[in-house]
Amino acid sequence: MTLILTDESAGRHQTPSGHPERPERYSAVLSAIAGAGLAAVTAPLATREQLELVHSPAYLEMIFETLEGHDFSDGRLIQLDGDTFAGPDSLEAALRGAGAACLAVDKVMSGQACSVFSAMRPPGHHAEPDRAMGFCLFSNAAIAAFHAAQKWSVKRVAVLDFDVHHGNGTQAAFWDQPDFFYASSHQMPLYPGTGGADERGLHNTILNLPLDEGTDGTEFLAGWRNILLPFIAEAKCDLIILSAGFDAHSRDPLGGLQIEAEDFAALTTDIVHLAKDTAAGGVVSLLEGGYDLHGLESALAAHLNSLAEMGE
Repeated sequence: MTLILTDESAGRHQTPSGHPERPERYSAVLSAIAGAGLAAVTAPLATREQLELVHSPAYLEMIFETLEGHDFSDGRLIQLDGDTFAGPDSLEAALRGAGAACLAVDKVMSGQACSVFSAMRPPGHHAEPDRAMGFCLFSNAAIAAFHAAQKWSVKRVAVLDFDVHHGNGTQAAFWDQPDFFYASSHQMPLYPGTGGADERGLHNTILNLPLDEGTDGTEFLAGWRNILLPFIAEAKCDLIILSAGFDAHSRDPLGGLQIEAEDFAALTTDIVHLAKDTAAGGVVSLLEGGYDLHGLESALAAHLNSLAEMGE
């Protein structure tokens, strides 16, 4: 069974007019979910202890002090970095995004679901342990990995990231972890400027695949099948977490890759097959980017259809 975790706060997270990470993204996500006919459960709030698995106490103090109780009556949003904003509902949405990541781990590790998709925004893979960045407040995929290790004694966890942007936050959290593996394909050069092939982590548990602008689905899939997935297969992880960004889609305004819905479907199917062979805990998928609404909806629908194969 594939389970969806979501909450209406994901549609209330505010960004400035014209910002690509806009509330309408959530409507597109809901349309894709409705078409897949999957059961949904409310995303819970993350605890402070869960956030501290990745984020520094000083950073969390700043976020909570800045956002809790702030008077937003003048309509102004708080700017946390160059392109990361928060409004009156943003903290709840971000907390539920991190909480959903942890609950998703619980659901697959307990056998209640074969795969889980978190339909929460804002995204998470750019948030570093000590700062918000790139639309992201909390590093959801990394939090999920550390939660799996702490609560379920999972020894080896992999995060697979196919967002058009490199997940610098996840990489930073995993840099000195010998049993947490990170594999990413991403356009380069592109924001945030990290993700070179020479960035391997202290224990060679990180593998980045930079892609040139204009890369199509054939080359994208070949990179995963020939380089990234064999790396993860060799690691023999107990749990696979996906940073599921759909801004590599050919329609997306923030990237220059030429990936189509069927390519996301094919990669997801490959990951499901890998998980069936090597990951006892199944697959957790967390929404990251995707800023063209049509591209997001079609790619996510394809992703969910393939993810459902985990239970077949």
